[in-house]
Amino acid sequence: MQLSVTERERLYAILEKYDQNPKVQQMRDFIQHGDVTTYQHCKNVVLVSCWLNHRLHLGADETSLAVGAFLHEMHGFSHPGCACVNAEKVFHITKKEQSIISSHMWPLTFRHVPSCREAIIVCLADKYCAVVESMFKHSRVAAAKNANGEYDEW
Repeated sequence: MQLSVTERERLYAILEKYDQNPKVQQMRDFIQHGDVTTYQHCKNVVLVSCWLNHRLHLGADETSLAVGAFLHEMHGFSHPGCACVNAEKVFHITKKEQSIISSHMWPLTFRHVPSCREAIIVCLADKYCAVVESMFKHSRVAAAKNANGEYDEW
């Protein structure tokens, strides 16, 4: 699943202000799904979410989709309500972005059902990325990773 150069540049323009924040950079300190940082996981979910939206012509709001996907793990060790509270506290995100974050773990959090197309896309992308990161970690191309074990590109 590859985005075009233009799509990646547009994504980075949307997420640059979030990416530069020290609270977001702290996600590099937490590992999940075996050996993936929460920061890299969030980047993966952004890329898959945007790929699905573009390639399947789903018509989701690109900014809300990208922001919700990027901040969905901003919780440290609590989940997903804390991620939503933290993202709101630091960035004053929209109600739609809050909905995306608070429902990304559905059906495990059965009371927080995705209520918009962006939330459904992120929920599906999160599940896909979690499976790939957990089960196929040995098939990743190590050469594409930086010194932190993360992929540099958006």
